[in-house]
Amino acid sequence: MSKHLTLVALASSPITLQLNAALIAHSKILGIEITKETKEQSHSKYFTARWTCSEALLPEARVALRDIAAAHDTDLAFLSPGFNPDAVKVLAMDMDSTLINIECIDEVADFTGKKTAVSEITEATMRGEIKDFKESLRRRVALLEGVSADVLDSVYRERLRPNPGATELLAGANARGLYTLLVSGGFTFFTQKLQQEFGFKQTQANTLEIIDGKLTGKVIGNIVDGAAKDTYLEQACNLIGCQKINSITMGDGSNDLPMMHGSGISIAYKAKPIVKEKADAAFDRVGLDAALLLIA
Repeated sequence: MSKHLTLVALASSPITLQLNAALIAHSKILGIEITKETKEQSHSKYFTARWTCSEALLPEARVALRDIAAAHDTDLAFLSPGFNPDAVKVLAMDMDSTLINIECIDEVADFTGKKTAVSEITEATMRGEIKDFKESLRRRVALLEGVSADVLDSVYRERLRPNPGATELLAGANARGLYTLLVSGGFTFFTQKLQQEFGFKQTQANTLEIIDGKLTGKVIGNIVDGAAKDTYLEQACNLIGCQKINSITMGDGSNDLPMMHGSGISIAYKAKPIVKEKADAAFDRVGLDAALLLIA
């Protein structure tokens, strides 16, 4: 457990001495001092290096340091003072564009020729431009009225793929005994299949209404939005007797921010700028399984 802020560089190739020099030089410009902890470490797929910083960093400073790391083909994470990796008990993650490579609703819409209309709403919502996720989802699902339910299976079989490192991440999390939660603003048709594939302890998502083999354009029950994601995470923590600070969270869109805020480590995976800015870690070059190195 460190008493200082820890910077962790993660990369798929050896971390250069030039990155170390650039981070230290810019830190001096910011009026802070960072100290390299150890030599670079090589893991099965990734390379890491760590620095300690005795002061908190403003959001602008984090962005600047991440930009420097990006110029050296490296991702950067910030671990809070007092963070204890052994205390992490829960892994909670988003599905669409985080665990998997697609936005499922956009691909379902593609089978009807309405992908552009649906994806425009999806993108604006994930960027945080449309604030009401529930209304956004209702508008998008309404465009799917009359679509054959068979399309859902076609999307799963033909287009849905796990993002890099997903299999290794879940295998590592399950081996460690973490309570794994897949919480999505997407649909139960997909989360239930992914639960079977990856062994999630719990999944939460929205249920599409299907009558006579066709989508009605409606969602059954309460919609899982950002607030609901946070609530499900809190409930999972209560279930196993820990607090939200004992969780690691992963997402890519603005509706993931409520559950990410206050977790032990929040990871933005190939995320929208608003999410990267607020997350402890931003993964753009390493896979999902690099998260295991932050809690090793």
